[in-house]
Amino acid sequence: MRGKDAVKFFTVIAVIAILTYLAFAPNGTEIPGIGTIPSAYDIRQAADLKGGIDAVLAPKDKDGKAYAAKNDELNQAKSVIEHRLDAKGVMDRVVTVDQVKKRITVQIPLKKGTTIEDPGSTIDDLGKMALLTFREIDETKSATGQIAPVSGDPILEGKNVKSAKYQQDPQDGSHDVALKLDGEGTKKFAEATARLINKRIGVFMDDMLLSAPNVKVAITDGECVIEGQDSLEEAVRLAQDIQSGAMPFKLEAESTSSISPILGSNALSVGITSGIVAFILVCLFMLIFYRLPGTLACIALLGHTVIQLLFISWFNLTMSLPGIAGLILSIGMGVDANVIIFERVKEELRNGKTLRSAIDVGFKRAFSAVLDSNITTLISAFVLLYFGTGPIKSFAYTLIVGVILNFLTAVTASRIMLKSVAGLNIAKHRWLYGVKGVKEQNG
Repeated sequence: MRGKDAVKFFTVIAVIAILTYLAFAPNGTEIPGIGTIPSAYDIRQAADLKGGIDAVLAPKDKDGKAYAAKNDELNQAKSVIEHRLDAKGVMDRVVTVDQVKKRITVQIPLKKGTTIEDPGSTIDDLGKMALLTFREIDETKSATGQIAPVSGDPILEGKNVKSAKYQQDPQDGSHDVALKLDGEGTKKFAEATARLINKRIGVFMDDMLLSAPNVKVAITDGECVIEGQDSLEEAVRLAQDIQSGAMPFKLEAESTSSISPILGSNALSVGITSGIVAFILVCLFMLIFYRLPGTLACIALLGHTVIQLLFISWFNLTMSLPGIAGLILSIGMGVDANVIIFERVKEELRNGKTLRSAIDVGFKRAFSAVLDSNITTLISAFVLLYFGTGPIKSFAYTLIVGVILNFLTAVTASRIMLKSVAGLNIAKHRWLYGVKGVKEQNG
């Protein structure tokens, strides 16, 4: 193994080893300057695995007295709750409005460290009064991919919006939202848009970004259009969110009850055991049929698994039964990608190619097949993510992340490790690649 090959090989091994440690550290890992990196033990479990809370929320005014909420206000409150749950990564939830009793029912999984007797922050934040604001975007953070408001007072608040309606552009058919502002809002918006031409103004619900339109010209008449919504549904929802401005009341938990885990209290441990057994069986299959490449594929597959677990815990996503199915399916697709690649490599070796040439040509010829299968899966997953709700979104998220990771592990990590060890004399025996023959003499 040449110097550069050794560095590449051991770098990949070291990265996977570090990620494995981070993924299975019992209490997370504290990194100076970054904070605590949560591990797989910190993943929020959905109600079907751990159980959850069924909370009935009643509208109250600022003084804590009963508030006679209208149906459209209750629907807006439901939208606000869903926004907040989206921001927390809670996909496995059910939010319904009882328009007769004027109540909102929320079913969500328990947060780690909480119980039905002491739900704590699991439901604390859901009922607080929402605030819609228009704020200047911090362009220095936007350059790094973050969309965050600048500190200080907002440009506008929801109370400054007289109306927000969906409209379709008659020329290009795009889905837009037309706004009309009150007198105070018109004055403030005119000053802000004159100052922020070719910059963006963010529309926020609490701390969650709803839209970030670009300012093209100064708007002095109190009427403007937010362009570029991807669909009719997205434009209508944005118009509804802005029109309501803010939730004019808070919600307090009138009652809470427990949701028993559908799969039983030991479902998670059984699932983990099954996953470990499946991983071992897959590795045995790869070792028997592909030997050296199979061994390296198992290492890459371990990297795939721990990165996906870290992603789920880092972004505080909820792991439900469909989510576990998406995780297992994506791992299976990673194995499938390796099988396609290694069969191509074996075919090139049988045709008399040298080992390095067989690896290069094998990966190159297999790439299109791997790419096509993963792209079709991604398309299906994005459709599920867009149209699905609750557990379906959990499945789609884990599947999308897993498919993307296939390129990082099956296509990239496996290739780096395989090409690195190909320089070793002992690694040039074709038997190690599942091909009958003698040691390759010419590398």
